[in-house]
Amino acid sequence: MPMPKWWGHVNKRVFNPRAIASGTWPVLTHVGRVSGTTYRTPLDAHPVDGGYLFVLVYGSRSDWVRNILASGGARLRVDGREVELAAPRLVGKDEAFQALSDEVTRPPRLLRITEFLRMDLDAG
Repeated sequence: MPMPKWWGHVNKRVFNPRAIASGTWPVLTHVGRVSGTTYRTPLDAHPVDGGYLFVLVYGSRSDWVRNILASGGARLRVDGREVELAAPRLVGKDEAFQALSDEVTRPPRLLRITEFLRMDLDAG
């Protein structure tokens, strides 16, 4: 059951600016694939071997996901530092759950999340 479209607008206009301002959430900086505008999106960023994994609560059709896939990378502010991420790719639930540490709570089955975004730390 996907979230209603209006909920995404509430997130962008109300919750995201507050989360970014608080400095407590990891923030992903990415560039719009059409507009070229720089966006900052607060997300849960789960460290995995060689990079980070993101749970796609709204699915792979979300603008931020499509922007990152189109550009080939993003910058993540996490734990007070900035890291460059590259090689974005969608991965399935099995691969994602294998990569996540046992301490990370898996999304509830009720949400029916089957896609995740994985990115590697950019060595360049």
